[in-house]
Amino acid sequence: MSLDILLQHLANGISQGSLYALIAIGYTMVYGILRLINFAHGEIFMMATYFAFFGIATFGMPWYVVFILAILLTGLLGMSAERVAYRPLRDAPKISILISAIGVSYLIQNLAIVLFSGRPKAFPQIEFFTRMFTVGNVRIQALTIVIPIVTAVLLAVLIYLINHTKNGIAMRAVAKDHETAKLMGIDVNKTIALTFGIGSMLAAVGGIMWGLKFPNILPTMGIMPGLKCFIAAVLGGIGSISGAVIGGFILGLGEILLVAFFQNLTGYRDAFAFVLLILILLFKPTGIMGEKISEKV
Repeated sequence: MSLDILLQHLANGISQGSLYALIAIGYTMVYGILRLINFAHGEIFMMATYFAFFGIATFGMPWYVVFILAILLTGLLGMSAERVAYRPLRDAPKISILISAIGVSYLIQNLAIVLFSGRPKAFPQIEFFTRMFTVGNVRIQALTIVIPIVTAVLLAVLIYLINHTKNGIAMRAVAKDHETAKLMGIDVNKTIALTFGIGSMLAAVGGIMWGLKFPNILPTMGIMPGLKCFIAAVLGGIGSISGAVIGGFILGLGEILLVAFFQNLTGYRDAFAFVLLILILLFKPTGIMGEKISEKV
């Protein structure tokens, strides 16, 4: 394999890993504060692509306005799911919340099929993102460059929010202990809703860029990316934001390089993620950056 082709695959791997990282952060934020795996996260991601699709294709709005509105709507959707499906069960056994999360996932997915039909739709292609750049002998699409940049900027903003703002301090306090946070005057419900909103908005950014990168969208499109990003979060250490980013990049680069070096294994690309999950659970269940957490009885 020539150096130019290797660089091409590395660029694609970094771009793919950035998408996984954005979506995985939502999983890890919710788990860090609630010890809950939000299995509806993939469907939240899917809804963002439809919000953007209809804003551009049906209402003819400028793409930059549509993207902002889609992100905000997706954040509201995530907060609404938390208010309706998770908050009433907060003191219930963990299995009840898990079943509720799975129910929300199927509800959103089937509602999308009813509203948008099960036929695939072509996500609008925007010239700004489809332009090609040549670096030496390597041709790179603008979107391949934009995705890692957007991911890095949003990660920096998120880290600043968590470490240097009142809401971020409240999130960290609630993640440590709900009851103590209440005694300190923190509005736990508001903090958890904000966490769901931020995680959902990050998933929305990932969903929009996913639609630009893979223009074929349909109501079941969130299943596999959702599972892979959950695996990325577990790989990096569920509950750790930096771990989710590391896990996303490892998974994205691993998938692309697997296909690049072993072309006869192209059909097993999705299986790579699940093999990785099994290995990490066998040899380091807490993930790369995760800490051992004892479950409360």
